[in-house]
Amino acid sequence: MTILNIDEYSIELASKYVKEGGIIIYPTDTVYGLGCDPYNNYAIKRVYEIKGREKGKPLPLLCSSIEDVRRIGELNSDEEKLIKKLWPGALTLIIKLIDTKLNDILEANYKIGVRIPNNPLTLKLVKTCGGILVGTSANLSGMKSAKSVKELDKRLLEDVEIILDGGESKGVESSVVDVKRRKIVREGYVKKYEIEMILGYEFNCNYL
Repeated sequence: MTILNIDEYSIELASKYVKEGGIIIYPTDTVYGLGCDPYNNYAIKRVYEIKGREKGKPLPLLCSSIEDVRRIGELNSDEEKLIKKLWPGALTLIIKLIDTKLNDILEANYKIGVRIPNNPLTLKLVKTCGGILVGTSANLSGMKSAKSVKELDKRLLEDVEIILDGGESKGVESSVVDVKRRKIVREGYVKKYEIEMILGYEFNCNYL
């Protein structure tokens, strides 16, 4: 395990490890993320094992552009409205997954949580990794998310190749919204009323 300040060099190095099936920890605009190549079945299995995450819970993804999102998923008009107002940012949308290979590896039942982060270095990392990167929080399942490298659980450090240190993040997780079911799955940085104001109708809450 190597800890590096996030910069051009460390991003290139981290992306090399990701493309070879490695696991990294990196800063985002919300909390620190645990990342790998979503198309690498072995790497995905390792992430589940490292976090102790239930297999029935698909891993969320970060994309570097809306083109990358459309490459793997299908967006409806209301999702497009939220994207126009709130991306890049701390909003994870559960959208229809159309990439069959990705669906099979993630066992996602053709639904996936995806967002574009509002952090230029994170975006550069995701783009360098191919435009799509696993973006689950860097914590053990059920435990508090880390907003800095100092807050990372030591048990995680033994199982990752590189940690990119970008200082302290906001420390508030993204909100997770299922527009098709009108549900706020998790209310994080973006509040329920903001979603409702943009779309003009009410959402139910089904917090994790």
